[in-house]
Amino acid sequence: MRCVVCHYGEIGTKGKNRRFFEKRLLSNLKEFFPKGKVSIPRGRVVLLTGDENVAEKLKKIPGIAYFFFAEKISSEKKEIEKKIVSLAKKKEFENFRVTVKRSDKSFPLSSQELSAFLGRKIIEEKGKKVNLFSPEINFFVEINSRETYIYLEKIKGLGGLPVGTGGKVVSLLSGGIDSPVSSFFASKRGVKNIFVHFHAYPSTSKQSIEKTERIVKVLSGFQGDSVLYLVPFNNIQKEIMLNTRESVRVLLYRRLMMKIGERIARKESAKAMVSGESLGQVASQTIENIAVTSDAVNIPVFRPLIGFDKEEIIRKAKEIGTYEISILPEEDCCVRFVPKHPETKGKVSEIKEEENSLQVEELIEDALSKTERKKITP
Repeated sequence: MRCVVCHYGEIGTKGKNRRFFEKRLLSNLKEFFPKGKVSIPRGRVVLLTGDENVAEKLKKIPGIAYFFFAEKISSEKKEIEKKIVSLAKKKEFENFRVTVKRSDKSFPLSSQELSAFLGRKIIEEKGKKVNLFSPEINFFVEINSRETYIYLEKIKGLGGLPVGTGGKVVSLLSGGIDSPVSSFFASKRGVKNIFVHFHAYPSTSKQSIEKTERIVKVLSGFQGDSVLYLVPFNNIQKEIMLNTRESVRVLLYRRLMMKIGERIARKESAKAMVSGESLGQVASQTIENIAVTSDAVNIPVFRPLIGFDKEEIIRKAKEIGTYEISILPEEDCCVRFVPKHPETKGKVSEIKEEENSLQVEELIEDALSKTERKKITP
């Protein structure tokens, strides 16, 4: 029987909590493969599915260290010998290796002894040489008490923790390059992102909304079905522009975005927020200004990209598939009212004083009343 076997890494270190993480990984796989059969026998995940895109999907699911397509047979020595020789007959190679992993210690041969035995059988059949260090082909054999898996290639997964094991967060998604990457890293640490996007429609076109929906669809490939909040921000920007100093506008925009994000987090039972800020990248992302925006809320704000430079972020964006969408042109809601000389070292007390000139609660309630909540699937 041909199947896909997935191995996890970090989950195996969770001690008494390991079963909790295994169950969540099992649940996530069932979401991505609703017609498949998934089980977790003895520290590995076995997936039976006819999905043609199974490999591409598995590469994106956090919690899987690597996986392989395998032949499942009984753990009888004769059966293992027969299968490995049959497999070798079908392959063309000049040198090879046999790698045995034996979790069933009652098996009559040690891993090294079985590797040597199977290697001799392949040599007798094919007349090829053993190469332990850089083989053209590696015959992997994993032996358990009830079954044995034979395969030729390990495919690397994302690693990390299964989405959902870390709870939920609100992820602020601008539609640019950075915030999708930030959301991706949050997913990899086991949290489920509730996405929030601020837009200026109808004062601008729907470009930023359409881009963000496409980005969320890509990110849903990592975390499963997603929720996206589309928050109109145009009225808030106008009020800030009319009633506050030009140099602090961006900080006030960000503070009100944070406050709205916190309200949405409360509604969705999310315990933290995620932002795509990278230290020093732009004026609003200095240490002082990050402190000003963090002060606006009473829940943790995670910044996975804080130590990344732009090139690192771009490389990861290309890798996860959001870059080409992020660089599409749009009318950004913040760019329309960006000051010529923004404050780079804001002080909390001074920014709060400026904020007091606004009807903050009324502005927030008005924006939330006009907010759209959408469900987006991979």
